[in-house]
Amino acid sequence: QVQLVESGGGSVESGGSLRLACAMSGFPLLYYSISWFRQAPGKEREAILCISHSDTIVYFADSVRGRFTVSRDNDKNTAYLQMSSLRPEDTADYYCATEGEYEDCGDGHGMNFWGEGTSVTVSA
Repeated sequence: QVQLVESGGGSVESGGSLRLACAMSGFPLLYYSISWFRQAPGKEREAILCISHSDTIVYFADSVRGRFTVSRDNDKNTAYLQMSSLRPEDTADYYCATEGEYEDCGDGHGMNFWGEGTSVTVSA
């Protein structure tokens, strides 16, 4: 069973940066695409970014383009979401997820495995 655990959330001032981590256990990250989602208070969950198992990066949300990026360290079995120029509207719970082995990023739907999430608060 694939398990994902997010970490790195916290509070930051507007304009600041955070790096979230998504650690996979049970299987080698090498074969999995990792998507990142967020859910702001009172809003629906939103797909924001994905890094495929072949290191292709897909942006689902234009609001983060140029500010957020994703990477992966297969040796550490961990994917990362680097967030810069943070804004109060980036405040949300952030989740990583994967559809399954050898699946590409797709359209951000159909995830089968989810982490528990980590909270990010950006103050003005």
